[in-house]
Amino acid sequence: MKKIIKVVLTLVALAAFGLAQEKTTHIVLTADEVKWGPAPPSVPKGVQLAVVSGNPGASGPFVIRLKIPAGQKIAPHWHPTDENVTVISGTVAFGMGEKFNQAALKNLAAGGYALMPAEMRHFAMAKTAVILQVHGTGPFVLNYVNPADDPSKTNAGK
Repeated sequence: MKKIIKVVLTLVALAAFGLAQEKTTHIVLTADEVKWGPAPPSVPKGVQLAVVSGNPGASGPFVIRLKIPAGQKIAPHWHPTDENVTVISGTVAFGMGEKFNQAALKNLAAGGYALMPAEMRHFAMAKTAVILQVHGTGPFVLNYVNPADDPSKTNAGK
């Protein structure tokens, strides 16, 4: 019995070592090297997105940045996974709930952080031009509380 336990522990240790040795690519980016492009259609027009690492559309960890113009509102929505947001520059306001409520907004300036747990209904508004960094585990999906708020539906055919 001791021999079986020893073999199992050795296999577990080797598996853990193998996982630790799995090859990954390092990423070092200056702000000027971040490649911006239009955000997906489910995000309001004018918002830009940069994938910093990973693939937000696939399973696994990812980091993206969003560049949002001043005054832009993002209607109440939720995600099936946790959303971690760090404010890189500017000021954004977040509120929780199923309806956009200006009085419920809390301002976050550069350096601020917010965590919206999976399925938490929330909304946002850029008080100034803002850059946000979002990280989590994909796939990263945006579900609007009111489907009519989904820009990919309202902008269809434009």
